[in-house]
Amino acid sequence: MTLWTATEAAGATKGRSTTDWQATGVSIDTRTLQPGDLFVALKAARDGHDFVAQALEKGAGAALVSRIPEGVPEDAPLLIVDDVQTGLEALGHAARARTAARVVGVTGSVGKTSTKEMLASILETRGKTHASVASYNNHWGVPLTLARMPRDTEYAVIEIGMNHPGEIAPLAHQARPHVGLVTTVAAVHLEAFDSVAGIAAEKAALFDGLTDGGTAIVNADIEHAGILRSRAQARGAKIVEFGRMARDYTLTHVEQRADSLRAQGRVGDNEISFDVQSAGTHFAMNALGALAACVELGVDLDQAIAGLRGWSPVKGRGVREVIALPNGARIELLDDSYNANPTSMEAALDVLAASAGQRRIAFLGDMKELGAQEQAMHAAIADVAAMAQVDQVHCIGPLMRALHQALPEGKRGLWAETSAGMALHLPELIRDGDAVLAKGSLSMALAQIVDGLRKMGQGSALES
Repeated sequence: MTLWTATEAAGATKGRSTTDWQATGVSIDTRTLQPGDLFVALKAARDGHDFVAQALEKGAGAALVSRIPEGVPEDAPLLIVDDVQTGLEALGHAARARTAARVVGVTGSVGKTSTKEMLASILETRGKTHASVASYNNHWGVPLTLARMPRDTEYAVIEIGMNHPGEIAPLAHQARPHVGLVTTVAAVHLEAFDSVAGIAAEKAALFDGLTDGGTAIVNADIEHAGILRSRAQARGAKIVEFGRMARDYTLTHVEQRADSLRAQGRVGDNEISFDVQSAGTHFAMNALGALAACVELGVDLDQAIAGLRGWSPVKGRGVREVIALPNGARIELLDDSYNANPTSMEAALDVLAASAGQRRIAFLGDMKELGAQEQAMHAAIADVAAMAQVDQVHCIGPLMRALHQALPEGKRGLWAETSAGMALHLPELIRDGDAVLAKGSLSMALAQIVDGLRKMGQGSALES
């Protein structure tokens, strides 16, 4: 199905099409480009103009450029604009304007990607749904997601992230969500903010972009919930709360099972229960917020609860596996290697502590962007309640030296500068029956630990 014609795209961007072309998708990466895609030549680590010829050779329908690249013929299918980033944003605005989709925007210090996936799983059962891919939530990810949205979309889920002040509001205005959900606010990106209150104010900027009469979904349990409420009130939004202390969607009990959760709650005067296909009580809170958002989009609550059963965590974000070793031994792997901050680290350790492993082993990597208190925040992980149930902690990275030194001698495992260095020692650190957690910021490459554990096995089976 055609997503963009040359005429439509030129009108949206105020650019000039060199030929009459059509595009069935939008791509910024020649490695994943599909035939028929409009290739967007963004400038990032490399200038995308250097890859336009390759994109056209791979079957791109056209390329969005600010100049004709060297080696590309003048009659090639191109959309020429003054600035490629601005052109992509214009496509996003046009795609958002031409659809009648009900849109939900999601942000939060922790849990926004898993909540986005929960929302998509629920909404897909009710109509044609479009959602952000992976963690495409920044200055290019949001307009790219919008530009990819088919005009007949019925529901859209847009993830919005930030690293610095002032980033969320312009992205929220591009998405113009009918419902805005803030999962939580925590000590993340403190390098760029003076306080957690400052982070809350930035997250609250999601509500600036709400459509008239839109709804703000607020986690009532967080310390700075008042900042979120005030921003929503200033926008004139309806406010719906979720959480253990919430007035609207109240979480009353969570039963931790081997690889899933059964949660109970209350919505108004009605008791509800719902299942989450992952361990970790934090997922129950994310799910409750997702249910609230779906109801505000017009989905029946019972149907939303049924749709939630189709969600399971994605790679690196809480996936549980059983790995069979060649000697007949088995280990349980908790792959939470995609990212880390103090809040999500504590949640992951809670999951490890509740596992049925004969030993509970953690491989923990540096948590980045924590600012002046980074050393203290790493050391403080030694004092979280779940640590009492953890048998051994192996630490990776310069910042994790602080945790390594703070751990009791009996729990203190190895320390290594890099994940690659730690991975060399895996065979001597793992025993039959162990439950193993891998978690750290993405740049610490804890995925190498996960891959190393998998390579130790003669096969692995994803638990259902």
